[in-house]
Amino acid sequence: MSVADTLEIAAGYELVIIHTSTPSFPTDALFAEDLKRRNPTVLIGMVGAKVAVDPHNSLAASDAIDFVCREEFDFTCRDVAQGIPLANIQGLSYRAADGSLEHNEARPILENMDELPFVAPIYKRDLKIKNYFIGYLKHPYVSIYTGRGCRSKCTFCLWPQTVGGHRYRTRSVDNVLDEVRWIRDNMPEVKEIMFDDDTFTDFKPRVEEIARGLGKLGVTWSCNAKANVPFSTLKIMKENGLRLLLVGYESGDDQILLNIKKGLRTDIARRFSEDCRKLGIKIHGTFILGLPGETRDTIEKTIEYAKQINPHTIQVSLAAPYPGTTLYRQAIENGWMQENKVINLVSSKGVQLAAIGYPHLSRDEIYHGLETFYKRFYFRPSKIWEIVREMLVSWEMMCRRLREGVEFFSFLRAHKA
Repeated sequence: MSVADTLEIAAGYELVIIHTSTPSFPTDALFAEDLKRRNPTVLIGMVGAKVAVDPHNSLAASDAIDFVCREEFDFTCRDVAQGIPLANIQGLSYRAADGSLEHNEARPILENMDELPFVAPIYKRDLKIKNYFIGYLKHPYVSIYTGRGCRSKCTFCLWPQTVGGHRYRTRSVDNVLDEVRWIRDNMPEVKEIMFDDDTFTDFKPRVEEIARGLGKLGVTWSCNAKANVPFSTLKIMKENGLRLLLVGYESGDDQILLNIKKGLRTDIARRFSEDCRKLGIKIHGTFILGLPGETRDTIEKTIEYAKQINPHTIQVSLAAPYPGTTLYRQAIENGWMQENKVINLVSSKGVQLAAIGYPHLSRDEIYHGLETFYKRFYFRPSKIWEIVREMLVSWEMMCRRLREGVEFFSFLRAHKA
């Protein structure tokens, strides 16, 4: 949607809450200012990791921002919407009538995740889910969470370090299955359900119990996973409707994995990948270039590693030092990035930029390493044939892969620019 179209919708409301991020905050603040000019009485708030870790400066950035929510913001937003005075709402920072910036006491972390309402009915009510496309998922899909937090300590990962925490708090198995049943019965167009928890597979007995329930419901599903799930658990998941795992491999160099506290070794990830291949589980693998310890040799090593384990599809990102993360602190302390400098994580075209550089490896080299990675992974005869063969047996897959192809080549063109 255009900015003008979005402003037209937002101007009709008394309360507008914007989910912002470090890359999008400047333009989100401008949007808030445009909205205030149209409707001076509208109450505007922001949520997201950016304002959670820097509430004071976020409010100070624009008079159009009336409040920001810190910590987990579900019930904070609800309290604002119900008209509770801002001064009485936990987890809120706000602009008082005299212009001063006030910070209320913290909101306790949510322990009973079953208190949260189902999101699927809101998807059905407010979204045209066919407008949302991710190449590695069946179309249309629905994405939901079964818990919050991640026990892993990865230094680059934003949400566990800023909002969700490192303790994995989960919805009950029955609660999860009840929402999936609702989706199956009320949204028959949905072809796949994605469980987007940071590491859905952390609690093996729980994921096995959920899997068996999903099998009885007869749905196709995918989830995030760490590359250490045992064969026995993978087998139960596959036998009960699992189609794909989204796996963060990050790097093919064990020292880099140690540097970022990934809690994983490449030999374990190789065995996991082979187990998935044996069981017929597809993998969408994600990798990151530019992490601490990266060199020209480790980039080459990671590209070769990706080709060897050969996920069905891949996503390659550039190390992003988000404020509030250990990686951000390391980048400042070691001079990989200047403190208080505007962090340009994406270009005006929406292409990710390299924010971190090293004396031995420039930002430019890291940036162009990404397109090299994609080309060398996908432009192999074996991978091209794998994709073509998949397209030949399914019209749906033909359409998906052609759409992906258009997006992929558009990305390469934008990245070179």
